[in-house]
Amino acid sequence: MRAGFACDPAQSRGRLVAEEESAFRSCFQRDRDRIIHASSFRRLKHKTQVFVEHEGDFFRTRLTHSIEVAQVARTIANALGLNTDLTEAVALAHDLGHTPFGHTGEDALHALMAPYGGFDHNAQTLRIVTKLECHYAEFDGLNLTWDTLEGIAKHNGPVKEPIPYALAEYNALHDLELHTHASAEAQVAALSDDVAYNNHDLHDGLRAGLFTEEEICALPIVGPAYAEVDRLYPDTDAYRRRHEGLRRVFGAMVADVIDTSQARLVDAGCTSAQDIREFGRPVIAFSDGLWAELKQIRDFLFKNMYRAPSVMRQRALVTKVVEELFPIYMADLSLLPGRWHPEAQAATDDTTRARLVADYIAGMTDRYALQQHAQFTGTDILHDGS
Repeated sequence: MRAGFACDPAQSRGRLVAEEESAFRSCFQRDRDRIIHASSFRRLKHKTQVFVEHEGDFFRTRLTHSIEVAQVARTIANALGLNTDLTEAVALAHDLGHTPFGHTGEDALHALMAPYGGFDHNAQTLRIVTKLECHYAEFDGLNLTWDTLEGIAKHNGPVKEPIPYALAEYNALHDLELHTHASAEAQVAALSDDVAYNNHDLHDGLRAGLFTEEEICALPIVGPAYAEVDRLYPDTDAYRRRHEGLRRVFGAMVADVIDTSQARLVDAGCTSAQDIREFGRPVIAFSDGLWAELKQIRDFLFKNMYRAPSVMRQRALVTKVVEELFPIYMADLSLLPGRWHPEAQAATDDTTRARLVADYIAGMTDRYALQQHAQFTGTDILHDGS
């Protein structure tokens, strides 16, 4: 049964461009489906999480990560009586704005864009779904509902000054009430992101040999999970032991979010989605105890995975790819594909030119960015190391 504070598609604030409603899909279902069919969603298949895309077929990409986040989000939303379609739409869209090479690419592009308003992947997601996807005859973007756009813009909380350039640009046209919290559905999507990456980064780090089971068993949540597996299945092989251990870590995080959020929602006494937005603090959260334990896991991953010497070497190389591609395109916008030429010809100032180049580079997959860099510089940077 749907709770009173859940978002109701019948009460959606609608789309910027009015459309006739579907006879058999709610507006939030249509949002989810449009995201799945978007070009930017397909490109997530070849965008990295932590490792560069070419390094192995078993490591998570942005696409597999987004699917995992959506699965977790639907489970939590359903348990809390929320709208699962809206939750899934926000979860599937949340990483569309990521550059090639993950946060490394974003850091490089943000530095390059500093004179032109900076770059923020969350704001870029909104730019993609409101402008850069160009498939529909009647509008740019996907023409998603206000509710989904709001969730994309502020699933991590109210947006504080200075508002990222791309987000401020759209908000001036279509007010997303950036000063308030998002719906409970969007908050679930945000927490599901934490659940997914904390779990799968442990798995990917083990696969990459950056740390061992023995090391992670010293961590909270993880140690008790593996101990239970050893008690129940003392003779299981190492591969199954890993899977059984990490799925219990996953389950512990999900159960904690559900239990904590149920209690918070009761205490909040909200009776509508708007009450949730105006409540003043998140209603979806981990417990204080588990949040402190997750911090220990994140600190471990930061030291042993995100800042591992092998990962840092790759970060330095792919940073150079972005840094060298940007001025090449800035100097000659005709290098952009043909469909970009009308906008390129209309770009008469440096900021407009830079935003166009940033849009193009941000949309690249890892492999395409590497190919373009090799074409322009004659350097296979990951193999030459130069």
